[in-house]
Amino acid sequence: MTAEETPLESKADLNAELQALLVRAYENGVDVEGAFDCRNGVEHPDWDVVVTEVEKNGSE
Repeated sequence: MTAEETPLESKADLNAELQALLVRAYENGVDVEGAFDCRNGVEHPDWDVVVTEVEKNGSE
């Protein structure tokens, strides 16, 4: 963790961090849809992350 990073302590924190990451990538032309393998070495579990665009409801 770098000095600028804040610790994630809840699912809400994780969601906010993921939202910020996805928006930043999208605004920089990265295709964020699809599946991503997150391999993390022996100390941490590996994850498979799937990102799909969802239709906005009328209130957003």
